[in-house]
Amino acid sequence: MTGSVDLAAQQLAASTALAARFYSDTSLITVEREHIFARNWQLIAGISQLSGAGDHVVADIADVPILIVRGNDDRLRGFINVCKHRAGPIATCDGRAAKALRCRYHGWTYGLDGALKAATEMQDTSDFDIHSIHLAPIAVDTWRGLVFAALDPQMPLAELFAGTEKHLGNRDFSHYEFERKVSYPVPCNWKVYADNYLEGYHVPHVHPELNKLLDYRNYVTETDRWHSLQYSPMESAGNFYGDGIALYFYLWPNLMLNILPDRLQTNRIIPIAVDRCRVDFDFYYPPDATAEAIKLRAQDQRFSDDVQAEDADICERVQRALTCGRYQPGRLNPKRENALFHFQEQLRSAYREAGVS
Repeated sequence: MTGSVDLAAQQLAASTALAARFYSDTSLITVEREHIFARNWQLIAGISQLSGAGDHVVADIADVPILIVRGNDDRLRGFINVCKHRAGPIATCDGRAAKALRCRYHGWTYGLDGALKAATEMQDTSDFDIHSIHLAPIAVDTWRGLVFAALDPQMPLAELFAGTEKHLGNRDFSHYEFERKVSYPVPCNWKVYADNYLEGYHVPHVHPELNKLLDYRNYVTETDRWHSLQYSPMESAGNFYGDGIALYFYLWPNLMLNILPDRLQTNRIIPIAVDRCRVDFDFYYPPDATAEAIKLRAQDQRFSDDVQAEDADICERVQRALTCGRYQPGRLNPKRENALFHFQEQLRSAYREAGVS
């Protein structure tokens, strides 16, 4: 197959899966870093993790270390987490109530606004203006209690979430408290993991316990410009979450929001290598210190671990099959795989724009 055929836009009813080469071609790592991840918003934290002056979180976007901090003026700011001296790290972990940002390499100290305040033993350096040095800023914005950052955003954050209000209404997660982060290494290309998340077609076959909680007969998938949503009523028998609807949002390019009664779980897929990724799971819950709430949260997290282990296993097997040299793209199921098709069309568009052939 030629590149032009691989990347031609398709129609859902006659669609086939993305070609296998896009899951194993190492030349795409740079393309995806620059044309997908650097240009789009990334979820970094919940607002509860940045509630007070000096509270800060660290992360990476497209292999660039970044830092978000709340200033003394209550404003959230984002910076490249690299000292302007010799590339030392400003912060190496999340923290609370920092009075300043001090480089771990040579001790240069910046204010919470990113301006250099002190440079150790530089007083005799000629033509050195401390007031002209500032950490490199990045874009920061918030949505319903979640904090996002971007290196070179191609659109406002609000545009990414346009249309989600149809199912979320005025629901807000600002009062939810961050409880736990779990990072799972998965031996597959990041897009294999995304593909897997984007369809409920596999749920009856891969996730027997999850299948008991969801009403597969009424499992619906919808797509919008920058997101897709899978949702299902929750079965009452044996369901420890209670009554309600399970909402599974996927936001371009690599964010998942799993919303169940009194629980928000966010997943962010981080590419590591062409055949490896990491998925960061963050758990948020409304404030509730009762014994029953603590028990249900522990049950939720154990259940999540089990589902993730099932997903990791099938994704590893799919990655091996995609790189065996014998796989040819199969036809997609228009009813069950429309969100996967939507994602793969976004990928094809991004690759075409980047000049991939």
